Amino acid sequence: MRIGIVLLPQERWALAESRWRRAEEMGFDHAWTYDHLAWRSLVDEPWFATVPLLAAAAVVTERIVLGTWVASPNFRHPVPFAKDVMGLDDVSGGRLLLGLGAGGTGVDAEVLGPGPSPRVRADRFAEFVDLLDTLLTHPVTERAGEHWEAHGARMIPGCVQLPRVPFVVAANGPRAMGVAAHHGQGWATYGPTVDVGGDGGVAGAQEQWWSGLAAMVERFEAVATATGRAPASVDRYLNIDGAPVYSLGSAQVLAEGVERAAALGFTDVVVHWPRAEGVYAGRESVLEEVAGRLDALRGL
Repeated sequence: MRIGIVLLPQERWALAESRWRRAEEMGFDHAWTYDHLAWRSLVDEPWFATVPLLAAAAVVTERIVLGTWVASPNFRHPVPFAKDVMGLDDVSGGRLLLGLGAGGTGVDAEVLGPGPSPRVRADRFAEFVDLLDTLLTHPVTERAGEHWEAHGARMIPGCVQLPRVPFVVAANGPRAMGVAAHHGQGWATYGPTVDVGGDGGVAGAQEQWWSGLAAMVERFEAVATATGRAPASVDRYLNIDGAPVYSLGSAQVLAEGVERAAALGFTDVVVHWPRAEGVYAGRESVLEEVAGRLDALRGL
């Protein structure tokens, strides 16, 4: 089991730099940031761009793997984004993981204009990932698709990692799971959406989430098998804070979550750096305690 951490892009670099350094010093295997223009309840709070942030983080770290959690076609075009990816892989010395998702209907989904229907969003995402794959594995790409075009698009000298940067594809439904099985070195999920206000309260919702997650794992394995991919050949990344109970509420909560994730076949678990209030609110003392137990957590 590998343990990663998300650092939301909210602080000016003068403050954020020390956190990225600490994530590496604490021993986390990978560190991520969200790729949005703005995000949910934090829409009117500070929010910085992903690519320059990861480039800066790459310069001040040496070992930790860095990634996007997750980039989407909502405001990305495959051609210029492939250039960004190639550059980040170079600056980091081959430590980049490219998290990719279809994009939702959140606060930044229509900044560039009206968002597509769910069917079109799925079609656009499949084409987006396929074109990114081609761009990052060929020096010159020519493509005229339904949603994206690339004419004489040059990606020279190419990625440090060969044949390209690994893709970690976020998918909860069968269509996106197919994209993950076909193109992904990893599959990522935040688990099912559950109602915390039900009769069982938070505890009941937590169990419902784990039950729903187990069903999603079965669905992914079936989709992977149908596409000719051995399910065990795909790494599995769980955003464990998709659950109703925040993973860093206590070290015990995380330990129990990691153990359950491992039992479902997940190879990687991702948590979020505690915030002072609101979403992912918690205490950094718990983060420090967890950091001291990472080796034990990896063995669960």
